[in-house]
Amino acid sequence: MLTDPIADMLTRVRNANTAMHDEVKMPSSKQKVALAAVLQAEGYIEGFETAPSPRGVGEVLTIKMKYSEERERTISGIRRISTPGLRVYRKSNAVPRVLNGLGVAVLSTSNGLMSDREARKRKVGGEVLCYVW
Repeated sequence: MLTDPIADMLTRVRNANTAMHDEVKMPSSKQKVALAAVLQAEGYIEGFETAPSPRGVGEVLTIKMKYSEERERTISGIRRISTPGLRVYRKSNAVPRVLNGLGVAVLSTSNGLMSDREARKRKVGGEVLCYVW
C-alpha cells in the first residue's frame, strides 16, 4: 500500500521522461486517470489507457510519453506540491501560475481535476496537486 499514490505516479512519469521511455505503466485509480487526462489535454503526454491487471486485481494505467520530432522532451519538470502530510489549498483568486503561464498547475477542485487556467476561468479554487512545466 502506498501512502502517496499521486507522488508515485509523478515519479514514474518523471523517471520515464528522463530515461526517454515510450510508455510507463502503473496501478490505476480514478484520480490518476483524471490527472493523466489533464496532462494529455495540456499536451504533456501523448495519451493513456487502462487495462485489466495481468494479476487479475485492479487495473493498469499505461501512459504514452510525448517527445518532439527531434526526440526532445515535452516535460521539463514535475513537482508535487500538496502531500498527505501538508495539504496546500488555494482560493479561486490565488490560483498559482507556473513559470508565468508556461507551465501548468493541476488542481483538485469540487468539479474534478483541472488545470490552473481552467480553474481561473471557472473561478474555483482547490488543492494544488502538482506543477508541470
